[in-house]
Amino acid sequence: MKTVSLGKTSLKPSVLAYGCWRLAGTLEPEHVSPERRAAGHAAVRAAYEAGYTLFDHADIYCQGVAESIFGEVLADTPGMRDRILLASKCGIRRAGDPDPAAPYRYDFSADHIVASCEQSLQRLGVEHLDLYLLHRPDFLCEPEEVAGAFTRLKSAGKVREFGVSNFRPSQVALLQKACPMPLVVNQIQISLLHLDPLLDGTLDHCQAEGIAPLAWSPLAAGILTGRLGSAMNDPHHARKAKLDDVLGVLSREHGVSRSALALAWLRRHPSGIVPIVGSTNPDRIREAGQAADVELTREQWYRLMEAASGQRLP
Repeated sequence: MKTVSLGKTSLKPSVLAYGCWRLAGTLEPEHVSPERRAAGHAAVRAAYEAGYTLFDHADIYCQGVAESIFGEVLADTPGMRDRILLASKCGIRRAGDPDPAAPYRYDFSADHIVASCEQSLQRLGVEHLDLYLLHRPDFLCEPEEVAGAFTRLKSAGKVREFGVSNFRPSQVALLQKACPMPLVVNQIQISLLHLDPLLDGTLDHCQAEGIAPLAWSPLAAGILTGRLGSAMNDPHHARKAKLDDVLGVLSREHGVSRSALALAWLRRHPSGIVPIVGSTNPDRIREAGQAADVELTREQWYRLMEAASGQRLP
């Protein structure tokens, strides 16, 4: 698979990343069966063999089990660690952690950031992460405290580069002002059915600052694959149906799937969006990889944009 420069870093991941949040097949650790664990192994191997080299994790994905499943594949595949880039995220704490009265919340305290990273490293069975991200903005964030945690991790050789996820440009700027190292990634929700980052300044900020946008849910939870359809009582049914028609036409022109077209649409943006593919179906993981070789024209990109927005541009 083709590679891309990740922001201003020396990291060169595949143009598509693989998201590991579904590897356990459930959000509850007690429901992870041997069959689900084996399916997770198969998904990782399919992505690796298809050329994906950036693998995205988070400590909350099945409360760490997803990282453990990936770590098992990594330990069983000689040379894999040297050929891939590993990313993980921290900062979301579930209700009841560490005591029953604790609410679901965000936590950017230095001790929590450092401890979460060390636990992710242990589950993955590696000595360092290539990317470490703050998962969702903590309203009680103290930027200097975060900077201190990042410095500790970098000095210890546990993290190469840092970034954020779901941050507004102003939140990135606030944190960056305190951090001695650059924030190189902002993982955001963007797809043909979620256009906000195109319009609210997020992608402009990424492009201006050399921050790489990683796109989560780039296929809108599977809607853009053309397999799910849209309920007639959906208030956006007509727009989704029109978008599906245009995706169908262009996918036939390029000889690829609708999924690949929708991912290629993101890749065409000059900010350097890296879509994160999250399917655990090996065939669909490989199918999505077709997007690496699709180059949309400006006219094709805007045909999709118009269909996605449901109206012509002003």
